[in-house]
Amino acid sequence: MAISLHFPTEDISHLRCGQMLHLSGIIYTARDQAHKRLAEAIQNQKDLPIPLQGQLIYYCGPTPPREDGLFGSAGPTTSARMDPFTPLLFSAGLTACMGKGPRSEEVRQACAQYKSIYLITFGGAGAFLAKHITSQRLVAYPDLGTEAIYELTVEEFPAIVAIDSEGKALSEGEWASLQEENA
Repeated sequence: MAISLHFPTEDISHLRCGQMLHLSGIIYTARDQAHKRLAEAIQNQKDLPIPLQGQLIYYCGPTPPREDGLFGSAGPTTSARMDPFTPLLFSAGLTACMGKGPRSEEVRQACAQYKSIYLITFGGAGAFLAKHITSQRLVAYPDLGTEAIYELTVEEFPAIVAIDSEGKALSEGEWASLQEENA
């Protein structure tokens, strides 16, 4: 299913666990240290460097750019490392996040509570995924290097709904099947 990004809650309420998506629009990258800074800003009621309302954060550690200026590789990183921050970001308006691997029970419950979703994309396919990025711009925390926040414009970026807005998550068998298919 093709999805144009900005993710208002009403647009994701019909998405179901296990559904394949092709995303087009703006997404933001952020990993561990960027999440820590975002969480601190929220807790201290400071301005955020990116909008969270209706947005998707991609847990990605990109490689240096190719000759055309775009990332050479843009594969997902392990999402569980962001679990301590995800419920707070959802409470502040984040609508979706994307990475790889299962999430904690707290994140599943937060998806249901805040009507947010967790998407997964294909680990080990960073060069392929980078081909779906049409532009990129550094927007925050340049001192973090590969963990800085980038704004990406993506076209037909492949993703699977791993936890839907009702809190339904892929089963252990579905996770195992996905891992086998992408090994």
